[in-house]
Amino acid sequence: MTHLPGLLDTEAIRKDFPLLDRTVHDGKKLVYLDNAATSQKPRQVLDALNDYYEKSNANVHRGVHTLAEEATALYEGARDRVAAFVNAPSRDEVVFTKNASESLNLVANMLGWADEPYRVDRDTEIVITEMEHHSNIVPWQLLAQRTGAKLKWFGLTDEGRLDLSRIDEVITERTKVVSFVLVSNILGTVNPVETIVRRAQEVGALVVIDASQAAPHMPLDVQALGADFVAFTGHKMCAPTGIGVLWGRQELLEDLPPFLGGGEMIETVTMSSSTYAPAPHKFEAGTPPIAQAVGLGAAVDYLSAIGMDRIEAHEHALVQYAVDRLCQVPDLRIIGPVTAEDRGAAISFTLGDIHPHDVGQVLDEQGIAVRVGHHCARPVCLRYGIPATTRASFYLYSTPADVDALVDGLEHVRNFFG
Repeated sequence: MTHLPGLLDTEAIRKDFPLLDRTVHDGKKLVYLDNAATSQKPRQVLDALNDYYEKSNANVHRGVHTLAEEATALYEGARDRVAAFVNAPSRDEVVFTKNASESLNLVANMLGWADEPYRVDRDTEIVITEMEHHSNIVPWQLLAQRTGAKLKWFGLTDEGRLDLSRIDEVITERTKVVSFVLVSNILGTVNPVETIVRRAQEVGALVVIDASQAAPHMPLDVQALGADFVAFTGHKMCAPTGIGVLWGRQELLEDLPPFLGGGEMIETVTMSSSTYAPAPHKFEAGTPPIAQAVGLGAAVDYLSAIGMDRIEAHEHALVQYAVDRLCQVPDLRIIGPVTAEDRGAAISFTLGDIHPHDVGQVLDEQGIAVRVGHHCARPVCLRYGIPATTRASFYLYSTPADVDALVDGLEHVRNFFG
């Protein structure tokens, strides 16, 4: 077995994840390398979900009976845990959504409906990047179409980094919002936040960061980032599906209009008008994802007990090993940085002229689960002239043996296709 410095005790950690024990395709051991799409869930999270439904299932905030009070305490307790996890100055800056896509749509719609000085209109510009997930492209395209704002973006270098050589020309005095991914879901690139935020602040633009591929893998400090909004999702960080987070600066959440209307987000309602509850409840209309929030709180506890700095170090060592081994595979081309420096836990690649879907299917027959396609980042594939990629992505329970299985599997793919 390969031993690398900085690795976690994966043998102990994997015992917490029941699904990792299963086999596929007539008894083949599962090698799960699709963590950028969704992570597996530890027993601690599964138990928290089960306990909630078995013991405290009720709607939150408005009831005065015991179950309602217990459910409310669990739901709001999850908010406290998330606030601490991202070092938010206030728990009231944490808004629960159903995923990062909804969080980013929430911001885009707020800015389209806002009064000055936040309003996006035909005299303003929106800046994104070519490496964004569609969740951080389409909402801004829709906003630009509705308002007449100009949409601009940073391109990519051949090495899979942002091309910031013309940053002063891309982010200008007309820029109203700059939205970018912290860690690319397809390239694995960790972006230079400080450089982009500094330029955005020079021109008075709001900064929105998609941290979906960062929050599960590294310490996330919203104050240190210097952004105005940060979005991420629960299901990639050991939590259930159906729960996301939008962190926003308190003064912005108070000043900006709500995205959805309904129960709980109101203060008073008459037939002619309504007033709204303070943030974060102003942005959480209707029955929220209560059980999912409870599961997210349990996931945060689980990750925090291990230590996000230790998880980051584990993945860094593993990704360096994976990059080195993949670079030895004949005809394999990594799409993105070819070192572990400023790199996340996802590695996308092509294998000669074999279509990624064929690569993924043959790997699956060997029990190896990877992701194939454009990974909701089609502009990246267009930039590099490829139809799609195969993506292997790692997490705290991934091992060097998983990397070895992937490399052996790719050799089998090459042999299979001659």
